[in-house]
Amino acid sequence: MHPIDWIILVVILGLIVGYGVWKSRDVHDTESFLVGEKNLKWWTIGLSVMATQASAITFLSTPGQAYEEGMGFAQFYFGLPIAMVILCIFVLPIFYRLKVFTAYEYLESRFDLKTRTLTACLFLLQRGMAAGITIFAPSIILSTMLGWSLGTTTLLIGFLVIFYTVSGGSAAVSQTQKQQMIVILTGMFIAFLVILFKLPENVGLGDALQVAGKMGKLNVVDFEFDLSNKYNIWSALLGGTFLFLSYFGTDQSQVQRYLSGKTLTESRLGLLFNGLFKVPMQFGILFVGLMVFMFYQFNPAPLHFNQSNVSKINNSPYAKDYRLLETELEKVQQEKETAIYKMVDHIQAGNLLEEDHALVNALMGAENDIRKQSRELIEDLNTKRGANLDPEDSDYVFISFVMEHLPVGLIGLLLAVIFSAAMSTTASELNALATTSMIDIYKRSFRPYETDDHYLKMSKWFTILWGVIALSFAMGASLFDNLIEAVNIIGSVFYGAILGIFVVAFFLKKVQSQAVFLAAIIGEMIVITLFLMDKNGVIDLAYLWLNLIGCLLVVGFAVLLQGVFGKTEAVEPY
Repeated sequence: MHPIDWIILVVILGLIVGYGVWKSRDVHDTESFLVGEKNLKWWTIGLSVMATQASAITFLSTPGQAYEEGMGFAQFYFGLPIAMVILCIFVLPIFYRLKVFTAYEYLESRFDLKTRTLTACLFLLQRGMAAGITIFAPSIILSTMLGWSLGTTTLLIGFLVIFYTVSGGSAAVSQTQKQQMIVILTGMFIAFLVILFKLPENVGLGDALQVAGKMGKLNVVDFEFDLSNKYNIWSALLGGTFLFLSYFGTDQSQVQRYLSGKTLTESRLGLLFNGLFKVPMQFGILFVGLMVFMFYQFNPAPLHFNQSNVSKINNSPYAKDYRLLETELEKVQQEKETAIYKMVDHIQAGNLLEEDHALVNALMGAENDIRKQSRELIEDLNTKRGANLDPEDSDYVFISFVMEHLPVGLIGLLLAVIFSAAMSTTASELNALATTSMIDIYKRSFRPYETDDHYLKMSKWFTILWGVIALSFAMGASLFDNLIEAVNIIGSVFYGAILGIFVVAFFLKKVQSQAVFLAAIIGEMIVITLFLMDKNGVIDLAYLWLNLIGCLLVVGFAVLLQGVFGKTEAVEPY
């Protein structure tokens, strides 16, 4: 990497961290450390909420997903605006009226301490694992591309995040996230312009999109109802809405962001801003991935995008087989490029033929077969030589394009985007984990009568503790097939039960603590069982449905168990 790129990367990261520490220099008590001064404007809240969700995984995996499967992943976010409206109407007023630090405080006033503690522990479990992945995901890819050791990259990201999160708490997180989102959006927009500029002179954006459509990459909406299909309109509007209701309504990493608002109105506007802007932002990131795909239709694409794997294959007994596949791929790509140019000519002339479409797709199928054979080589190397290589390379598509085809200066900017995204999400997670550990566990059940200085000190120690736990998980983790799915899968296993508890609390005033506590345990056990059955091929169930199933199970069992336990005095919902 050029020295100019290093300078841009270091300066941007240094300015962001320094700005966060400076803006939060007056944080001297537990409340301001955990939830800030509650003086944020709606645009800061909106950008902070978006930055918390938009991790480095988003900017590494999402373009790769569009490269592999097209635009269908955009459907995942269709339930987000619906969830934001529901939360603004029903949930935010309750949290503001009760003046809570965490979402789980409300559950004790509605039910009892054990229900509050159970829900807090479910959050700590899933968010602790997710924090490890949000560090690990960019670390393993950046370490490969930059030639650093994985441990060094992981520790660098973790140290920077822990430093400014411990220094300024929630205020530092919110302030830095605003700057990080500006860097992220600017970087992705510039990447899109560069790709557009790199298309052949006689191929316009409209031509590229028509070709992409003929190659099956513009399948944005799928109306077919299929429980095994991860991304269709039904899983998005049902499973996705429940996922976002739980994530934004009950996950402390998000609740903490909008509880820092100056007023209820500011927080509502911040959430609505997120609901309206997040979908086009994700669509834009996918679109960048689609354009990377189109760039490689007119330029040679590597057989495997993870160059670290390629280097190990070329130094193994499989080197000759791999080079033969590269030669075969080069031949197919040249034929496909010629066929695509012919298709573009016919599109511009207004006489596209079905045989053009058929030929391009046949050559695309041949290319996919060759890539499949390369992954089989890697798997064979793993089996026979214990290489422990990941055969999936979609997460490397975008960063590989950045490193190989962007001009000097922009590489540093795009790497700053990825580092910024990793830092913003992980900082929110560590801050939320520390807050929940302090307020819902330590202060409530172990040391309820200490001084504010004691709680402030312990809050910082909890931040460090969860940072170390996340780093430990990251150092020992392994890649899923796609990183962005990994975080969503972990969330889906736990979010449904958590949301079910809150639904009962908000809307079923006759259901009491014992019923909902047992219902949550039963519901979570069933969801985990379904997840394991799907992973082992017993059933075929897309993970998004686990959010809806988990919520309905908890609500259903709570109502049934309340009937078994007998009628009790109704409690008005708060």
